Amino acid sequence: MKAMSTVVLEIGKNTGALILYTPVELDEREVEISRAGASARTHSQVHRRQTSTATVYAAVYPDLPAGDYTIWRDAHNRATTTTVTGGAVTTCHWPD
Repeated sequence: MKAMSTVVLEIGKNTGALILYTPVELDEREVEISRAGASARTHSQVHRRQTSTATVYAAVYPDLPAGDYTIWRDAHNRATTTTVTGGAVTTCHWPD
């Protein structure tokens, strides 16, 4: 069994964080995101995470400039988009 880890979220006036909830099938997969209009991407690995009421699978992006983001299904196909708000934690769900 894998050890559980914690995540430090650095948020501020113009910086937010993103939690991307995914199906179990994406466990251990790297999911890339990019800011709208930018070609550079960042990634985070999906992990099993235990909450007080359930087990979820999620990738966490802890320190993102506020703005619109594309979440990539693979190298060429978009999965969805979301908006990260400064000073907040944004949640998004992987599309069916």
